[in-house]
Amino acid sequence: MSDATGPGFHKPVRRPADVFDRLFGTEDPAEVSRVAHSTAAALLSRVREEPDASVVDRLVQFTDLHGIHDIAELWSRSPARTLPGTLWRLYLLQLMIHDDPRTAALLFERGRVELSTADIVVAGAPAPAGPEELVELSDTILRGVFEGDFGVALERAAAFCRIEADGATRLADDYELTEPERATDLTARALRLSAFAADLTAAASLWRRDTLN
Repeated sequence: MSDATGPGFHKPVRRPADVFDRLFGTEDPAEVSRVAHSTAAALLSRVREEPDASVVDRLVQFTDLHGIHDIAELWSRSPARTLPGTLWRLYLLQLMIHDDPRTAALLFERGRVELSTADIVVAGAPAPAGPEELVELSDTILRGVFEGDFGVALERAAAFCRIEADGATRLADDYELTEPERATDLTARALRLSAFAADLTAAASLWRRDTLN
């Protein structure tokens, strides 16, 4: 990431963001979209229909083992409120925590003590939650995508994002006068997390209506 508290969700992508152009440069954009949607649907349905612990473990650990670039090739260009776009955001969220769990814990704890919403309960993190607990939480949420209630997993991820966004916003306010560049990075991170929360909440609703495609 660009720095310990910067907004960067994209630095872990180890190949250029235009990888789709290279892989499918001669294809119609509709074909790129079809590949993204079909791979996401096939993966999710296959694993959820016959959940195997070792397969789920490998999927949860995928970015640790292989990086994010393989997933980026499949899903990063998909609209947010689609199945591939949702899976992409869940993996980015997990990677954000794994890549810098100390900052994630700092933001989460700040948001946890300030918020008076039900998000703390929905996210399901212990209080207080340190770096190790947040890594475990991110893996638990992703595991729920493959072997639990998908809608609940999305709502937990959205709640987590809202808590982190609140913590980032409050820290940005703290740094506004003394470290304006850091405050700007934190504000950008808060905005990104808030957008993720809205997209994941919408995706949960679409999933329950059987319209998340």
